[in-house]
Amino acid sequence: MPAATTLQTAPFDPRFPNTNQTRYCYQSYLDFHRCQKVKGESYSPCQYFKKVYGSICPNGWVEKWDGQRDEGTFPGNI
Repeated sequence: MPAATTLQTAPFDPRFPNTNQTRYCYQSYLDFHRCQKVKGESYSPCQYFKKVYGSICPNGWVEKWDGQRDEGTFPGNI
């Protein structure tokens, strides 16, 4: 029997107090990739940001941003 998986949503972040979580999603995506760029891909604390954006960002947005990063056209500063 497989182990039970605990599902959680992103914790409250005082930088984004409103119910619209768009900025929180985008900032967490940026923070994850910035963290990996600075600390390296094996730095496990970066995974916190990935967990946050993975839980609140629509999958389509993440796929689009990943594609833009691969193409060098991502508008954010990573």
